[in-house]
Amino acid sequence: MVKPFRLNHNGKLVFPSSIFVELDFSIIADLDHLRAIVRRDFEVKAPTGTEIAEKASGDGYRNRYELLRDLGLHLFWANRFALLMYDKRPTRWRDVPRTRDDVFVPLMARWDDRRARADAVLSTWRHLPARWNDATESELFDTLFDVFSNKLYLAAELPPIKATIAEALADEAGLCTVLDEFDPDHRRYSVDEILDVSEARPELESLRRWTMVLHNQHPWDRSKARLASPSSLQPDDVVVVFHPRNRDVLDFINRVKEGRSLPGRQDRPDPPVEPIRPLPPVVVSASTTVRPRVESLAVRKGEVVCSNDDVVRNAPPSWSPMSADEIVAKTGIERRRYTQDSLEHIALEAARAALAHAGRRPEEIGAVLVCSCTSNRLIPSTACWISGQLGITQTHASADIVAACAGFPYGMAEAIRLLREVERPVLLVLAEKFSDKIGSARPSRMIFGDGAAAVVVAPAATGERGDVEVVQTYASGPFSQVNSIIWPNHDFDHDITVYGPEVKALVKRYLDQMVGELTALPSIGSAVSGEAAGNGASLMDDIEMIIPHQANKTMIIDIAEPQGIPASHIFFNIAEVGNASAASIPIAISDAVHEGAVSKPSLIFAPGFGAGAVGGYVVMTIDPSVVAPEVTAVAPSDAVSPDRLGDGGPHSSMEDVEAAFGG
Repeated sequence: MVKPFRLNHNGKLVFPSSIFVELDFSIIADLDHLRAIVRRDFEVKAPTGTEIAEKASGDGYRNRYELLRDLGLHLFWANRFALLMYDKRPTRWRDVPRTRDDVFVPLMARWDDRRARADAVLSTWRHLPARWNDATESELFDTLFDVFSNKLYLAAELPPIKATIAEALADEAGLCTVLDEFDPDHRRYSVDEILDVSEARPELESLRRWTMVLHNQHPWDRSKARLASPSSLQPDDVVVVFHPRNRDVLDFINRVKEGRSLPGRQDRPDPPVEPIRPLPPVVVSASTTVRPRVESLAVRKGEVVCSNDDVVRNAPPSWSPMSADEIVAKTGIERRRYTQDSLEHIALEAARAALAHAGRRPEEIGAVLVCSCTSNRLIPSTACWISGQLGITQTHASADIVAACAGFPYGMAEAIRLLREVERPVLLVLAEKFSDKIGSARPSRMIFGDGAAAVVVAPAATGERGDVEVVQTYASGPFSQVNSIIWPNHDFDHDITVYGPEVKALVKRYLDQMVGELTALPSIGSAVSGEAAGNGASLMDDIEMIIPHQANKTMIIDIAEPQGIPASHIFFNIAEVGNASAASIPIAISDAVHEGAVSKPSLIFAPGFGAGAVGGYVVMTIDPSVVAPEVTAVAPSDAVSPDRLGDGGPHSSMEDVEAAFGG
């Protein structure tokens, strides 16, 4: 499931999936599963109405924004099941069907002390200072307080499965919402109005969207609502009736009522075991007669900048508060790059640029490899699709590799293996598009970006040493590390999710191993002369620049410095582009050249590690001349449209199928 961003009419980046809560109920197994989601996304951070009133009375709020945020969190929690599962439709009681099983009315218990609680909140509000903008904060309070003070029911006692009309009539204790006045033209915000919100302060922009969504949950004069027993209703009473939002919600309701759960099984991992012996790195310069030479490297970054302010202004209620500066402190990222184009399109642009810079024709290419963990394409593979787009009629191999953030070392290792077989250039493409797969998972939204790169790796001339000294790849580890980054994660509505402590543990484990291996290998000078490593003459000492996978700047520095690797020896571009996973190392190499950090042929160490507990590194020489000018995005009218991604042309017609298969 993809959840694309969009640019609103003010030119601002917005994430609709962070604003409009839409769960995929086809994957929610049972009530326990739903309650776990509700607890995580609504309940954990939301105070009760009583807690807000007590905090207000006890001078627990420092400013108006803090109180506004708590009101918003509470009201999202109070509307949690309506937001997730139902559409509210005020209906005359005479017109409400009595026997259908897909029409519901929520039965509630009365919140008896709401007046006292509301008075405490209002009294506190009047004495609090504004945080940023008094007029805006007062306007937002008017709406939120109107919803809060006219909330008639105890939110803690709401069940997710509402009563059918027949069940409600048989319940003598339950109360439903009746509207003494109802105007069908009561103000309701459209989707575009909510997405087009613009405030100078990102936190207030996010809060205004919250407020508009919460207003839409009660599009009537809230002071004219009351609770009444269904059995006491008169034919002309207007009742708030609930309808399932879609077929999957209704199927879930019926599944729960019948006591069924979705089939599923948690496979238990076997006990962990160590390899029978360490798997050594591949010393390319000593192990193969075909020496790899990097002929070109081309990069296509996302054309849309997503700043930390953009992340904050799109905060859903499931996020703890975090400022733009706090995101920088935690990750080292100031902005990340997104694209409105498809992953295939940016990959193809990078591939064409790499071929052009290398002076290679498509017919010279012996293999095409694509490294990506965010491709939606399975058949044909992205590598096969790119081969076809480039006009290549046959390769020795066109294949996709899913190695996540270790895509570059995995791709280089496989490219070098293929060179031995074909002795012709290999096109290695690395591309990721995270922006439409993150949803409302905050760690992922802070970190990941989009981008693509392509590298042409060819056999070096006879007698040349080549550019690649060592490649190494790893995978697996403790079960928790293997599953430290997951996509799609059904527990997070298909979103990419990151479990930070486990990621940090696997990075430390692999970096320790990498440094140990490079320290044990002889320096290039010693290797050429046949001397053993010793007296500091190791390959690690030869390295002139470390260009790692751009995972998290703060984390990498914290892990590298105890290894004796100062931050000044590591090149980072994560502040500007975020983490583009498989594409991050080649994008960083390109930026290192364009920024002058690599200004002459230099030996670099390029480690990567990530999802699946994969890892690896390449030790290679980068000549600045092989780095192509950065690819710029084409105008939207020239971009590949979604309906042209199947075969480079329009969708196939029946005539095309019959012609292809002799029909």
